[in-house]
Parts: sequence; C-alpha cells; structure tokens
Amino acid sequence: MVVALLIAGAALAHATWNVTVKKTGASGPGYIWAGIVVSAIVYAPFGVTSLLDAGASASVWLPLALVSGALQIVYFFVLQRAYRVGDVSIVYPLARGTGPAIAVLLAIIVLGERPGPVGLLGAAVVVAGVMVVGFAGGVSQARGNRAGILYGLAVGVIIAVYTLWDAAAVTVHELPPVGYYWASVVVQLVLLAVPALRSGRATVRVVREHPIAVVIFGVLGPLAYILVLFAVQVAPVSIVAPAREISVVLVGLAGWLLFREPHPVQRLIGAVIVVAGVALLALA
Repeated sequence: MVVALLIAGAALAHATWNVTVKKTGASGPGYIWAGIVVSAIVYAPFGVTSLLDAGASASVWLPLALVSGALQIVYFFVLQRAYRVGDVSIVYPLARGTGPAIAVLLAIIVLGERPGPVGLLGAAVVVAGVMVVGFAGGVSQARGNRAGILYGLAVGVIIAVYTLWDAAAVTVHELPPVGYYWASVVVQLVLLAVPALRSGRATVRVVREHPIAVVIFGVLGPLAYILVLFAVQVAPVSIVAPAREISVVLVGLAGWLLFREPHPVQRLIGAVIVVAGVALLALA
C-alpha cells in the first residue's frame, strides 16, 4: 500500500508539471534554471537535514550527485526539444514507456534483481500500453510525428540511465532520497547557471511571463522523483519503474481534453492497458 501511494503521488506530480510545460510553452535554459532555483530553495531545509541525520559522507554522495545532476540537465533539454517538435501524447508515452523497459533490463543485469513472472508480465503490459498510445493513428500518424518519436525514444534512454543510477545511490549506497536528490538539484543549479545568466534578459522574461509554471516545475518536479526514490527503497526498480508510468494515463487525457490532440480513443485504450499492467505489478 505504501509503495502504491508513493507511485500514485509521483505520477500525479509528474504529469502535472509535464502538462504545464506543454501548455505554457515555456522553455530554454532560463526556464529550467529558474525552476531549479525554486527547487533548491524549497527543498534545502529537508535536504540538508536528511543528509546530516543520515551521517552521509560527502565523498560518497557528492560524486553520485554530480553525475545525477548532469544526467537531469540532459534530460530537461532533450524533453523540451521533444515537446517543441511533437505532440505531448506522442512524446510522453514513448519516453515513459521505453524508459522503464530499459530500466527493467538494466536492473536485472546491473543490480541483480529477479522479479517474478507476474512482475515481468506487468512491466511488459505497461510498455505495450504506452506504445499503443504513442502510435495512435497507425504508421502514417507515426511518420508524421517522426521527430517527436525519435526524441521521445531518446528521452526514454536517458530516463533509464538516471533511474538506475539514482536507485543505486539510495539502495546500494543507502543515501537518503530527499538529501541525495537535493544535492543533485544543487549540481543542476551550478551547471546551468552560466547559460541561464548569460541570457539574463530571457531568464527574467520567462519568470515574469510564466511564474506559476516555474513554481510548479520547481516544486512538483523534485517531489515526483523523490517519491519514486522512496519507493525503490521498498520495492525493486524493475517493479517501480514501470508502475510509475500510470502518469501516461493522465497525460493522455490532458492531450485529448486540453490540447485537442488526435486519436483519443486509441490513446485511451492504451491508457487502459497501462492500468492493467500496473494492476499486475501490484499483484507482484
């Protein structure tokens, strides 16, 4: 039950900030950096306290956070590009489907996880569901969204890599999720500071034009991922990674209701398949 609640909360938070990015059209290093500033400030008390309480050594968490922060920056830029060239209900499902598929394989190979047959079936059903959503409209529709599909797949690969990296940090190295991810956020803040400040006027403009979007991204982005990191401390990555993709259902609905994107029936069918896969994962 605890894992299910963590995953549900993460899915809602993640879907909300992704839809907000698409709806506002806010993008660029200035937008990302402004959101990261909000994240660093909001989560600082919790992050610092958790690291101190855990007695975590900087020689352990700092190198892990450096790599995590760099991967997150790459993820944000590729995701923004994907949303500029493709439909949200194409990009999001493909990214969130290929990500956990690869993550499951890497969890088995790298972390030595051994999910049962029901768990593996559930993971496969989730991935199948997001593919149904992603390829709504058939091959011709897919060809028309070629750029969105390619970028969506690229985002999925990045998701798999940072998911496994961060899962190892909070399981193998037993780092506190809040403190560890806050450290990753600080790394992101530093890495993105130069390009964001170099285009200072653009950064100020995006904050003025999209203050709510900046705050939503800054608060819900880390929250979604921190909840996932807590979940992987309780359940295997090969189960948590696919289960969190129930957010695809929410984004698919948003693509239909908010953005009037085409082929809602097939995308909703795919969403139902995703829910069925998540149910199998719950049984596992």
